Amino acid sequence: MKLGLLREGKAPPDKRVPLTPAQCKALSDQYQDLELVVQPSAIRTFKNEAYLALGISLQEDLSDCDVLLGVKEVPEKDLLPGKTYLFFSHTIKKQPYNRNLLLRMLKLNIRMVDYEVITNANGIRLVGFGRYAGIVGCYNGFRAYGLKSKRFELNPAHQCKDRNELESEMKKISLPDNFKAVLTGSGRAGEGAREIMEAIGLKKTSPEAYRNQTFTEPAYTQLNVEDYYERNDRQPFTRFDFFKDSVGFHSTFGRYATVSDMYVACHYWQSPAPFIFIREDVRSADWKVQVVADVSCDINGPIASTLRPSTIDDPLYGYDPQTGLETDFYHPHSIGVMAVDNLPCELPGDASEDFGSDLIKNVIPALLGEDINGVIKRATICANGKLTPNFGYLKDYVNGEKVG
Repeated sequence: MKLGLLREGKAPPDKRVPLTPAQCKALSDQYQDLELVVQPSAIRTFKNEAYLALGISLQEDLSDCDVLLGVKEVPEKDLLPGKTYLFFSHTIKKQPYNRNLLLRMLKLNIRMVDYEVITNANGIRLVGFGRYAGIVGCYNGFRAYGLKSKRFELNPAHQCKDRNELESEMKKISLPDNFKAVLTGSGRAGEGAREIMEAIGLKKTSPEAYRNQTFTEPAYTQLNVEDYYERNDRQPFTRFDFFKDSVGFHSTFGRYATVSDMYVACHYWQSPAPFIFIREDVRSADWKVQVVADVSCDINGPIASTLRPSTIDDPLYGYDPQTGLETDFYHPHSIGVMAVDNLPCELPGDASEDFGSDLIKNVIPALLGEDINGVIKRATICANGKLTPNFGYLKDYVNGEKVG
């Protein structure tokens, strides 16, 4: 098999890679029948010379490759017929802006394996950049708090060489003794954010203690859905019922907002689940949260203050609780918002290494050998010009009957 690493072609440019030079070398050594080449790129975080130094060939034309690996969507004009592609296609939720991409892949008989749906038999995701989204997003949240409170200043994450330098910056953080941060989500992003909380030295507490006790050192709590949602009929909460039909539930997040200085949102949310907090909640005199670091970044979704995505170069804006509109981040009555939607790009080297490690461990064996556990099969959106059975629900999307 011949495997090619694609040059990222989507704008704005993405510096991440699916496999680092060292990981390419390790794969080549492990699989004697595998030929691995890299399409030259002037933008990726690992330079062309780094691949060449480890004996990995550069090749502009990848038409002789069997499998092509990228990160973001491949531009339609660059797609090669009959190939197997692995990248984030952003089509599984019927995203309107990528419908033509899926149509093109169907027309070219491409086998599309989407990273986003590579899971084990229990539905647990096996690869992703979520951990570094949480790491960078949480760091950005503390940077925002420092600027908002005028207690300390951190360099932006994207100006740090790597995670080691980022953690060195964190030594500047100075928090009040009674500081509290609440974190929603326990997936990859949530665990990444938790790593930063722990590295800073915040005391982890139970949700109940967090709500009801005063601490003499900075503290945080990490919430699961049962901690901030409850049933409308007051019957006992079960995760099964919530994920089966979340309409009969409401948010109880206000119990945490009244005692928190910062909120880091790393949860997974999908309509029609109830919003976590709405505009009326923020207008309450009891509302205390000064900074919201929305790693999940669902626009017009469960976090009322997330009005739009922000950017790496301009990551912060303010939310006016009274008007529900954007305002200056430094306005004394505004809530500071961090809603960068491509957070792992701020530490592209570390994020790529983390992603590639999961890829080698959980995906490559199934890709190059027998897919005994169905890892590749479950994540294949289309092949041979047709949608696969798992993604038959996209038929109306493909036919233009329902978009978005």
